[in-house]
This record gives sequence, structure tokens and C-alpha cells, in this order.
Amino acid sequence: MKMTITQPAAKWFVDELSLNEGDYVRFLVRYGGHGGIHKGFSLAISNDKPNDPAIHTEALGITFYVENSDIWYFDDKDFHIKYSRKYDEIEYIVGN
Repeated sequence: MKMTITQPAAKWFVDELSLNEGDYVRFLVRYGGHGGIHKGFSLAISNDKPNDPAIHTEALGITFYVENSDIWYFDDKDFHIKYSRKYDEIEYIVGN
């Protein structure tokens, strides 16, 4: 399993969350919302420092990661984060 983020997506996070080099973005599982992988669950984000990261990637000096406690959500599939220019929003793609 691997995690990737495009440069435009990383820039979106930097701009939207006012991030600085050395900051962190955690993707975590929350109950509720409209997730596409497990019914009743969706992804949320926070600026927490990693505690026990399962996967991570870095772009624009920011570390993006998922903790071991949330890795079950991805069913051992790759996690890709992209930016949609058409909708001006982030897209999460989970698959091999």
C-alpha cells in the first residue's frame, strides 16, 4: 500500500489550511459522511503530529499521513490525493 499526493493537491491544502513547511496533515476515519469505501464512514483531516503513522508522503514541505489506527479504512489499497480544477476540490482515490 502506498500514498501519493499531486503538487496541485498539496498546494490546495497549504492554501486552505494556511500550512507552513514542517506542518502535518492527518487523514483520519470518522463515523458519518459520504465515504466511498465503507458505508457510514468517511475521511476527515486534522493538523496533528504523527503518533504511529502507517503510511505517509511529503509534498511542499508538508507531511501527509494516515495513522495505523485508521489504515483499515483503505482495505490494503493505495491512497491517492488529487486536486480537481473543474470542481476546485480535493479528490480521494483508493485503489490499486
